[in-house]
Amino acid sequence: MKKITLFKVATQSIIKNKLRTMLTMLGIVIGVGAVIIMVAIGNGAQSQIEKQIGNLGTNMIVITAGSTAQGGVSQGAGTFNRLTIADADKIKLNSTLLNAVSPVIVTRTQIIGGLGNWRTGVNGVSTDYLTIRNWGVSSGELFSDDDVRSKKKVVVLGNTVATNLFPDGNAVGAQVQLGRSPFTVVGVLSPKGQTATGNDQDDVVLVPYTTAQDRLSGFSFLAQILGSTSSTAVIPAAIEEVKLLMRDAHNLNGGNVPDDFTVRDQTAIAAAATSTTSVMTGLLAAIASISLIVGGIGIMNIMLVSVTERTREIGIRMAIGARGSDVLTQFLIESIVMSVLGGVIGLLVGLGGAAILGKFTGWATATPWSAVFIAVGFSAAVGVFFGYYPARKAASMNPIQALRYE
Repeated sequence: MKKITLFKVATQSIIKNKLRTMLTMLGIVIGVGAVIIMVAIGNGAQSQIEKQIGNLGTNMIVITAGSTAQGGVSQGAGTFNRLTIADADKIKLNSTLLNAVSPVIVTRTQIIGGLGNWRTGVNGVSTDYLTIRNWGVSSGELFSDDDVRSKKKVVVLGNTVATNLFPDGNAVGAQVQLGRSPFTVVGVLSPKGQTATGNDQDDVVLVPYTTAQDRLSGFSFLAQILGSTSSTAVIPAAIEEVKLLMRDAHNLNGGNVPDDFTVRDQTAIAAAATSTTSVMTGLLAAIASISLIVGGIGIMNIMLVSVTERTREIGIRMAIGARGSDVLTQFLIESIVMSVLGGVIGLLVGLGGAAILGKFTGWATATPWSAVFIAVGFSAAVGVFFGYYPARKAASMNPIQALRYE
């Protein structure tokens, strides 16, 4: 028999029993839909985490204080701070792999101006800071290198601070008070949003690090030094270069003298976060795939029933010249068509379900094309796997015995 004829006969048989066909496909629909929704949620979470980590900075390297020990007991990271402006200057002048370097002085104080006051974090930084953090200004501008050198009392407000003090949006050019010193607002930062840990990145103000050290903090040491590379590929080499420069700056060139600083980057955080979400996505998809197996078993059961019901029909077909391979192909086509049709419907259900879930919960969802092809392909494979046995049983029937069946 021609393949087109076999496909036509198989399709007619499926349409003839609409209710049975729909119930048979239900397991596949649920399975594929569940897999698509789980993958969409997992990929959405992964892309959200990557975006939040990307918001921290572009190819950023962070140098922080090291640890100290008392009585042989380590006091933990950050307990021995020897980071200075001279360290930042040395790295900026001598590094061949960093394209931006900024010292960071961190303090908290009350900012007064506009419609009230707001307690916020103050970061004393250089003009490279926005480049490192991949940050921009929504109005006004960042202070200049001349402002840094002259210790000018200028400030750039984070979006949260600007919104609370100047809800009318007229912050640039206004006078505010940080601590006991008056400052002029020269710019407002673009919104950054929250970090992965829920901290508001926009609840901050930036001032020249020289001004922060002279007017606000009084600290001689830095909270951290930030740097950035031109690409992620050179980050490992840049970290090693920074370590050598820092050891030379701190006179740690002796053989076994440990570092009194810590150098780290964002790639390890990103890799750990995305790896965790990938594992969770895989587990959720695997659990949802159980529905596909159940749906496949349902198809096999219905096909076995169909073979029994159509025994005389099979006998007649074989008596008038149909080969066993024709009968096998006919029943296999029925199984595959039901599986693929169920897979397509399940795909639409999954995409719609993911969109609705994202809208009502606020979760980020993203369905990769690979998941679409895999879901439909897997549903077809289920049809072949679970449909082969009933089809083979039909093809191996004895025509005479089949004709006698009642």
